[in-house]
Amino acid sequence: MTLAANPLISVTPGLMIWTIVCFLIALYVLKRYAFGPIQKMIDTRRESIQSAIEAADNARDEAQRLLEEHRKLIAEARGQGEAILAEARKTRESMEQRMREETEAERQRRLEETRKEIAAETARALQQIRAEVADLTLEAASRVVGRTLDAKRDQELIEEAIAGLDFSRLEESA
Repeated sequence: MTLAANPLISVTPGLMIWTIVCFLIALYVLKRYAFGPIQKMIDTRRESIQSAIEAADNARDEAQRLLEEHRKLIAEARGQGEAILAEARKTRESMEQRMREETEAERQRRLEETRKEIAAETARALQQIRAEVADLTLEAASRVVGRTLDAKRDQELIEEAIAGLDFSRLEESA
């Protein structure tokens, strides 16, 4: 078998021209009706991918900005919270101090009232003791003398005697 004997390998100029013409027509038809729309579809897809990438970048930037804003708001809220707590502590401390002062003032007032009451009771008791001593002295003197003395004269003598007595020990112990 010879190589030229095979019809697929043999060169036929007419067939070759028709093959080139059919190829060029097919190329023209494909270029006109297939390659253009396919290229357009590829370009559209490329543009949509590019816009999606830009939208994703914008969304990432916006998310970053919102995150920073959120962090600032949280920091501001913490600062306000701490300021409120500090103010509450300050108010509590001032209220505690005021209550201590009021309690101390009330205690001092009651202590002073009690001292005045004790002093008044002591003075009243000493006056009562003096009166009883005067009565007892008058009674004793009338029994010793055996008669009733002049009330006015007796009273003067008793008051002089009582004035000479030292009641300071009673006042000090009270």
